[in-house]
Amino acid sequence: MKTIVVTGYKPMELGIFNPEDSKVSFIKEAIKKRILSLLDEGLEWVLISGQMGVELWTGEVVLDLKEEYSINLGIIPPFENQQERWKEAYQLVYEEVTMMADFYKPVYNKGYEGPYQFRAKDQFLVEHSDGCLVLYDEETKGSPDYFLTAASNYAASHTYPILYITPLDLDEIVEELRMSNPDYWDQ
Repeated sequence: MKTIVVTGYKPMELGIFNPEDSKVSFIKEAIKKRILSLLDEGLEWVLISGQMGVELWTGEVVLDLKEEYSINLGIIPPFENQQERWKEAYQLVYEEVTMMADFYKPVYNKGYEGPYQFRAKDQFLVEHSDGCLVLYDEETKGSPDYFLTAASNYAASHTYPILYITPLDLDEIVEELRMSNPDYWDQ
């Protein structure tokens, strides 16, 4: 896969109400680990729509990885100014990530008009990628369900791998990071 879409839950769906929540670092580490393994297999582009949460955290991870790896970040929001109603902290991250991205272009060059713009964005991302990586828990429905519907429908007639970061993957990351902390062993 040369191009993947990364998506998942919004912060509030994960019980994260503060951008500085320690859970964010674990999620970013899980995303980084998966992207690094995909880089070894030839990954060149990561696409996101720039939604707050998993997608913006992915954008930050990719921008950090650009310092050492040849990887590109594409941001394709459903419409212009999707961030205008977000909390200021998320708006600032969005603006920074979009400014540093290798590619940025909204699906619709106008503001929000309706849910059809989100469906069109999902379809566009699926059709312009080789697969996807989704932070998802089958027992917790939420915003990723819409993208997964588009991806699954596309995968029914195309080769389109759908990869997951699961709660178990996150638990493993938490344990790895905890055990790599020297203070853990002094207790």
